[in-house]
Formats: sequence, structure tokens, C-alpha cells
Amino acid sequence: MKLNSQKIFILLMLFLLTACGFHLRGQINSLPFKSLYIAAPESSTIGMNLERAIGTSSTTKVVATAAEADATLEVISANSERVILSLSGGGRVRDFNLVYRVKYRLYDKQGVEIVPYTEITLTRILPFLDAQVLAKEAEEKLLQKDMQADAIQQMLWRLSTVKL
Repeated sequence: MKLNSQKIFILLMLFLLTACGFHLRGQINSLPFKSLYIAAPESSTIGMNLERAIGTSSTTKVVATAAEADATLEVISANSERVILSLSGGGRVRDFNLVYRVKYRLYDKQGVEIVPYTEITLTRILPFLDAQVLAKEAEEKLLQKDMQADAIQQMLWRLSTVKL
């Protein structure tokens, strides 16, 4: 069995990537606490999605009460807005700017703030055509869901770097 130079090159690149500690995006090593309580607004799905993300990518256990937890992640607010970005010559909307903001903080059992009040702001541009209203509504929902997932990943990356 003879390996050609292209296969050898691919194997060499894979070995180099694994040797440098490369991880695929979305993989966090672990959070610096064994248990975590998530206090999130009832009107948003971010609490449930955070719990799911922590459960699948970390050794940290999400608990039901703050008394059981080593730390409490308080999601103060998570909201999205749509702002007109540009208008056509006829006064019709051409582009919307979608904005998703998450405000949170982290504190320990004693109430000492580990991560102070932090805000993550994500934006996406949504081109808009009157002829495609239904399609653009579906695209907007997908972009909102994508921005929430991105915000959750950013929160987890930031929390994984916390030193206790």
C-alpha cells in the first residue's frame, strides 16, 4: 500500500493541529466550578439553552437551587431588537439591523461577585424586500436563534477563563 504525497501532507497537518492544542469551535474545556445555578428571565429561552449547552460541553452540573451551587449565573436580561438600517429612494426599508443583547453576572455562594455586570452585544444585517416578507420573517427568526447561540458560546468561553 503506497501513500501518495497528498495523503502524507493531510496526515502531517492533522498531527500538527493536534500537537498545538487545537480545539474545534464550541468546545470548552470546563468551567472552574462543579455546580452552577442559572437565574434567567422567564420571558426568554436563554436559561434553558444555557443549561443545555453547559450539560453537553462541560463537566459542571446545573442545579435547581442557588443553595446547592458553587456559583450562580444571573442573566439579567436577554433581548433582541430590530432597527431600520437603510431606506430606498421611495422610503421603503432596504435593510434592518438585528441586535441581540445579553447582560449577566456571576457570583459565588457567599454573594461575592466573580464576574461583574457584563454585556454581550451581537448584530446582524438583514436585507429586506417587500416581495419576500414571509421568507424574511423566517430568516429573521433563524438569525435571532443564531445570535442567541453565539452569545451563549461567548458566555461559556468567558466563564471558562474565570480564576477562583
